[in-house]
This record gives sequence, C-alpha cells and structure tokens, in this order.
Amino acid sequence: MKAIWNNQIIAESDQTVVVEGNHYFPADAIKNEYFAASDTHTVCSWKGTASYYSLEVDGAINKDAAWYYPDPAPAAAQIKGRVAFWKGVKVVE
Repeated sequence: MKAIWNNQIIAESDQTVVVEGNHYFPADAIKNEYFAASDTHTVCSWKGTASYYSLEVDGAINKDAAWYYPDPAPAAAQIKGRVAFWKGVKVVE
C-alpha cells in the first residue's frame, strides 16, 4: 500500500493493518521528512487518545492529516506504532 499526498509517496508498506476502513502503516514505513508533530489530540471511545501529524510536501501543508495512537486501548492493540491518513491523502495499492 502507498499513501500519497501532493503527488508524493509519504508512506509505503505491504504490512498495513485495516481498522474501520483505514490502513494503518507501520511507523517505519512513513517518510519522516514530510511529517511534523501536531498538538492536536482526539479521543475514540474504543481506541483511546489519538495524536496527529501535519504533512508538508513541496511547501504545501496538510494540517493533522495523519494520526496514530501512542498508547491504544487493549481492543486496538494491533494499531500501536502505526499511522493512518485522511484529509485528501490517497491510500492505494
């Protein structure tokens, strides 16, 4: 699977985990040069507290376009250490 934004591959892996229709990429599959930590956090009733990254590709910024659960609830243990995308990021085979 590939995550693409602004015509750039920002993550690539054949080891994604799908939860609620979202592909969660292993943390070592993301291209760190495009990711910046965000102060945004949200809470999911069954996964726990999510943290976010903003993306920057060729000068364009996509705020909070990637999220991860640093310490997921036990029911979501399979996504620990993984990153998922939204806000226009295309995930394709």
